[in-house]
Formats: sequence, C-alpha cells, structure tokens
Amino acid sequence: MTPISVLLADDHHIVRQGLRALLMAEGDLNIVGEAQTGREAVQMAAKLYPEIVIMDLAMPRLNGWEATRQILKAVPTAKVIVLSSYGDDEHVQMAIASGAAAYLLKQTAAADLVKAIREVKKGNAFFSPAIATQLREQTCKPPETGEPQTPADVPLTSRELEVLQLIAEGFANKQIAGELGLSVKTVEKHRQQVMNKLNIHDTAGLVRHAVAKGIIEMKLAGVPAAA
Repeated sequence: MTPISVLLADDHHIVRQGLRALLMAEGDLNIVGEAQTGREAVQMAAKLYPEIVIMDLAMPRLNGWEATRQILKAVPTAKVIVLSSYGDDEHVQMAIASGAAAYLLKQTAAADLVKAIREVKKGNAFFSPAIATQLREQTCKPPETGEPQTPADVPLTSRELEVLQLIAEGFANKQIAGELGLSVKTVEKHRQQVMNKLNIHDTAGLVRHAVAKGIIEMKLAGVPAAA
C-alpha cells in the first residue's frame, strides 16, 4: 500500500520536527516536504502534489487561509488540515471558507492528528472535539439579522490580503513588488485599495488590523521576513 504523502507547513522548526517524528512513526504516512512560509507551502504543493497538507494559520509572507486557497486551486486533489493554536469562531470559519477539510488545535492529542489525516484522505471532514462543539452550536443559532457591515469586515481580494500581510510584516512597496512579481505602481494601487476598503490610512493601523484579525502574529508585525 502506498503511504499517504504529507506536506508540513509551519514556521516553527521545532513544531515541524515534532510533527515529522510523530507522523513518520506511522507506517502509512510519508512526509514529502516541509515549508516554513505560506508562499513556500504553495510552491512546494504545486511541485510535490501531496495528498495532505498540514497547515498552520499564522504563517509569514502568506497566511494559512490564503495559502490554503492557493494550494487547493493549484492542486485540487489535495486536502488541507489546519493545525492552529487559534480556536475562535472567526479563525475556524475562515479556514473552512478557504477549503480546509479539517481543523485541529495544536494542543490536540497526537492520535487525533493521525486520525484526521486518514479521515480526510477518505473524503471526510475532521475537527478537534472543542471545534466540533463550536460548529454544532453555530448551526443551532438562529440566523442573524442583517447587521450593517463594518469597515473592518469588508472583504479584501486575495491579492489585497497578500499585500496587507506583507505591509504588516514590514515590507516596503518595492520589496512587495519583488515578492509578488508585480510592478511598484500596481502594489501602490493595491495598498491604496486596502486602505480605502478598511478605512485605515496609516501603516500602523494596517499592522494593528492584521494582528487583530490573526493575519500575522504579533512577533511578525513590522519585521521583514528573511530573504
């Protein structure tokens, strides 16, 4: 029987080491690659075609939600399992909307992760017990009345989210252009569109928004990622 191919995507080396050791102890699982940024995860997935991608959400250069969307677009046969320290409704719902097949908390039991891989490989969804409870509670809630959308809730395009994340991580327009393969003028246009949509008109405000929304972690705010 061919082992299930797994790509690990987490910016913490020690986490990837632990996951590798855990999963390689299973005879039916094979780690085919490790990515430390969201953009690297997308590139590796397109090259390696893993069956399963284990994805952290707070990834540098490209957050886990957007990386998930791009991976599933490039490799429709892949299944993404989110493994995150965030357990709130917003993070979970955004992950599901991005196409994640499973959502596990990092404090989950090791056996749950192994089971999740096997279940999503079969085409099933899988959630940590606490997340599953939240989702059941959500389905039992009465439909919300049409509340006005606040500026912070205005949806950004995938490209605008990429630009926002890189701004918050401290990249200048020229660096963002190089990272995304765009012209500086195009980056400036996206930057202005982000500010207009969010009604935030300074870099510090964009950083605070990105941190508050979990797009980046506090430790990444304003600090350019390594080249």
